[in-house]
Amino acid sequence: MANHTTTLEYLTTTKIGEKGQLTVPKQFRQDLGLGTGAPFAVLRLGDGLILLPEQQRFEQLCQQVSEHLTAAGLTSEDLLATLPEARNRVYRRRYEKGPSAGRSRRPPRNSRGK
Repeated sequence: MANHTTTLEYLTTTKIGEKGQLTVPKQFRQDLGLGTGAPFAVLRLGDGLILLPEQQRFEQLCQQVSEHLTAAGLTSEDLLATLPEARNRVYRRRYEKGPSAGRSRRPPRNSRGK
């Protein structure tokens, strides 16, 4: 599985193929646990690009959220305790809006694009 170190390492040089595709060297794919079709975020940093596996980006986002919640003094139990009321608010907004409750705001399918 992926090794979560912050080491910056030069691996190799690669070329962009005819269809704009880059080849990630096999050793990096193996080290990061990346298979065919693995999604990447492409970030621009000045004149460079950073390719970040989506799983790693998701894990970083989760870590940031966790740090902010911890700094605010919130626990997972605090958050879970808010779910019933949040669910009720969403339900009321969606289904209890008076005469138009439950009706879609979109036109019927057969009248689209005409």
